Amino acid sequence: MRSPHFTVTPQPLTLSRIAPVNVRQLDGGAWLLDFGRAAFGTLEFATSLGRTLVHLGEKLDAEGRVDRNPPGCIRYCCIELDVSEAGERLVIPPDQRNTGPGAVKMPPEIGEVFPFRYVEVEAGPDFDPQCVTQLAAHYPFDDDASHFECSDSGLNAVWNICKYTIKATTFCGVYVDGDRERIPYEGDAYINQLGHYCTDQEYAMPRYSHEYLLQQPTWPTEWQYHSVMMAWEDFCYTGEKASLRKFSGILQRKTLIDLAREDGLISTKEPAPTREFEESLNLWNERYIFDHGLRDLVDWPPGSFASGGVGERDDHDMRPVNTVVNAMHAYACRLIGNMLELLGDTAKAARYHEQSVRVKQRLNELMWHADRGVYVDGEGSDHSSLHSNMFMLAFCLVPEERQASVAAFIKSRGMACSVYGAQYLLESLYNAGEAEAALSLMTAEHDRGWLHMINSGSSMTWEAWDWKYKNNLDWNHAWGAAPANIIPRCLMGVKPEAGFRRVTIQPQPASLRWAKLKHPTPHGPIHLSLVNEPGQAMSLELELPAGVEATVILPDASGTLQTFQGLTGRHHLNPASA
Repeated sequence: MRSPHFTVTPQPLTLSRIAPVNVRQLDGGAWLLDFGRAAFGTLEFATSLGRTLVHLGEKLDAEGRVDRNPPGCIRYCCIELDVSEAGERLVIPPDQRNTGPGAVKMPPEIGEVFPFRYVEVEAGPDFDPQCVTQLAAHYPFDDDASHFECSDSGLNAVWNICKYTIKATTFCGVYVDGDRERIPYEGDAYINQLGHYCTDQEYAMPRYSHEYLLQQPTWPTEWQYHSVMMAWEDFCYTGEKASLRKFSGILQRKTLIDLAREDGLISTKEPAPTREFEESLNLWNERYIFDHGLRDLVDWPPGSFASGGVGERDDHDMRPVNTVVNAMHAYACRLIGNMLELLGDTAKAARYHEQSVRVKQRLNELMWHADRGVYVDGEGSDHSSLHSNMFMLAFCLVPEERQASVAAFIKSRGMACSVYGAQYLLESLYNAGEAEAALSLMTAEHDRGWLHMINSGSSMTWEAWDWKYKNNLDWNHAWGAAPANIIPRCLMGVKPEAGFRRVTIQPQPASLRWAKLKHPTPHGPIHLSLVNEPGQAMSLELELPAGVEATVILPDASGTLQTFQGLTGRHHLNPASA
């Protein structure tokens, strides 16, 4: 039976049994078991072992053993147990922080879990390593629901780690921010949600996580907007309005429109929001675990929080009237206007659409630095960060005649943002037609890229680019998995409307020679296969499930876009022969 506070009931968690993929005996007689990828789980023993010492970890040290002193919040633990009977499970001791008042608790039937890939077992001489099984906890996930491969092996590896991260981090049944806190946050959950839609035919857990956060929100100003964004994407991918109807009031307040001054721009500092206003957003309710209200984030961590003082805000000037905060405000108002139109409330919808247009106009008047051709960070600022420009471009707030200079500035800054900010950096580049720049960022081998995570030995995406950029990072954070949605939505260009009854497909493969995608929808998978030879028109093999109608936009050999409308079923599309 559905809870009165939710419009959906998610499935119960499941346990997958995983055998070690590699075992070897170490000096001293201990055994090292490698389960191939890290998972949140525990161990099961098929035979009795007596007194046994096990070391669990996500990382190996330089000698090829479980790292007993990993940096940041990369996980390691040592547990002694007596395996007296076959079928016994390792009992994971609770962590004080990630099982505290704000954390999502594991259900009793699953029990406490720990993220690990490697296990060292100190047992007797008759120990058989094949008697040990990893029990991985996760939400039910169809590994075959999605597929991506292309001509770039690096991008294939990035897709695989991001897709697996989406699966593995469902272990709580609601999206959480990795293992250190296990707290749901709206910004994390939005990237999780989009990645989940693109990798599995699953819509209950994303909505449940969204509705959970409406009732138990967190403090960043921009995270309020992310609740609005999650509500909109829920409709785009499912076509269902029940959640919009139930939570329309709180979603409207989450736009923060009531903080707007006369010209439409908002501030959370001058003046500061009242306690009453913050309570209307469900901050300060009986479940609220933070000791303060709204605060602007822009990106995380700031320099004061990171090793060596290098933060992820690109020296953003944190002004009271902030360009990033107001860009997202304009976008949230546009989305709420769309939602209210769907619900038939055209009068209220007009208010939000008018506010969105007003804020866009004012941002382009007040924050534009004409001499440099970029946006500054806020009212009274002379500094231009990557963030002020990429958020403006990602949310389609930059007039066409300004896009080239803004995109050039964005490209000049590289990956001067966090793994969270990468979501909007990549979206901004694809919006500007800078697909090659986006592709190069996703396949970069420096320490601000996904291949660095892979090459460092991780099987899930990280909370930050490297320990030196966030000195308490973890190795199991889905807000670092942006390519799980960027590859299907932007590179392959699959954008749904109204529950995939309609879909627009506009691939931007850049220099990829070929690419294939299987994309889940509520009606069955979409299959895409494109060929992109230099000097030739891009060709596309398309197969749509019944009930889905597509508009496909492809460039011909000269780069001119051609549009194919009203497509259903199977098609071979080649603009050269159109």
